[in-house]
Amino acid sequence: MKSDSETPKRHHRPRFANFPFDPTRLPFYYGSVVLVCGTLGVLASAPGQTVGVSVFTDFLIQAHHLSRSWVSFAYFAGTIASALLITRAGRWYDRFGGRWVSAGSAAMLAVVLMGMSFSVAISEFIASVLPVHYRHHVSFAVLTLGFFAMRFFGQGMLTLSSRNMVLEWFEQRRGMAMAFIGIAVAFGFSVTPPIFEWLIQRGGWPWAWQCIAGMIAVFSLVAFSLGRAKPEDHGLLPDGPFARKNRKAHVETLSGRQFTLSEARRTYSFWVFTFSVLLSALVLTAFSFHVVSIFSDAGMRRGQAVAIFVPAACVSVIVEFVGSWFSDFIKLKYLAMVQLFGIIVLSLSLSFLDAGPSVYLVVLGMGCMQGMFGIVSGVTWPRFFGRTHLGAISGFSTSIVVAGTAVGPYLFSVAHDQFGSYRPATLLCASVGFLLFAASFRADRPQ
Repeated sequence: MKSDSETPKRHHRPRFANFPFDPTRLPFYYGSVVLVCGTLGVLASAPGQTVGVSVFTDFLIQAHHLSRSWVSFAYFAGTIASALLITRAGRWYDRFGGRWVSAGSAAMLAVVLMGMSFSVAISEFIASVLPVHYRHHVSFAVLTLGFFAMRFFGQGMLTLSSRNMVLEWFEQRRGMAMAFIGIAVAFGFSVTPPIFEWLIQRGGWPWAWQCIAGMIAVFSLVAFSLGRAKPEDHGLLPDGPFARKNRKAHVETLSGRQFTLSEARRTYSFWVFTFSVLLSALVLTAFSFHVVSIFSDAGMRRGQAVAIFVPAACVSVIVEFVGSWFSDFIKLKYLAMVQLFGIIVLSLSLSFLDAGPSVYLVVLGMGCMQGMFGIVSGVTWPRFFGRTHLGAISGFSTSIVVAGTAVGPYLFSVAHDQFGSYRPATLLCASVGFLLFAASFRADRPQ
């Protein structure tokens, strides 16, 4: 006879939960399928991530006859606008579940990419009914709207719903699940730019976006067919047969009470972890956006600047794998400290960058920071605040982080324009990192 802890609680099953098939009829735990599906969802968000958009930037500048600063500002404005709505997307996740939101956001991202492939024609059509001097304004508005939709459905909704769907199916094994996603995404995103570039060279940038839209549309069908919201919808438990007999292996491995968003926002740990992830996203995006200029100021070539991402990715994969395994057994604040250590090392090494040992410190700092990013930003919310309002809580945090990805490059630009150096911005980031590191000692799971 099963104990109370092993028996699934009565749970309202949503309509069409078992369409087109019932996961309980399969001879294996369905969480493994959800893990693969969620990982593909995060990878499918690449066209809406900076790593995917950046490949098309120069072509958009040329095609729309806009300056780099105007296209960059359109990207900034679209990202900020998407950040304001991601909290609402999190509430949609809580209401409809990861399966529907993931499939729907992928379908919408495909539509947006198709629209962006015709952005020049759309701009010219709108401009044809307006005075001539409004042509550049129309192009700017079209790109801003397009960037907003790409960031909202790609970086925002698709990433959030795919990752959270996996977190629903794993509790004691969340760390290992996040390690699988993190390693796959690290390698997947690293090959995204050359793949997109190959498509562009083969048929032009509009054709490349159309091909990518077709692939995202196929994933939308995969997400609808294979994705499932929660194991309780099918009478199953998180972790399935992989659940440990002793479900009290660590004080933080299981959720306590189920926090609402407003309750989570009143806790000390919520803000420490949110600002840690925010600072990491801000520094990484700013560094990636200005990497060639930063290395040029230090007397190094463009090739040396671009090459820094390869060894950093290798360090990141190792750190994420080890950190994910440890996250199932230790308090998350210690992993946040590793992330903040990486931010501090990266920021200080960029402040005093030269062709010597500081380059190795850049690799170490970025590797630690990136490696811990997925763990701290993903595992924290269900473990600290439960799964009932996971979408709203993670969505609110994600909206803040997305805003940081827009502010980071602008902050570094202002520092360089005003002081002729990125050092004021990097030292500011290092100082904030030190403050958060000190604050993280008290960032335990709320009771």
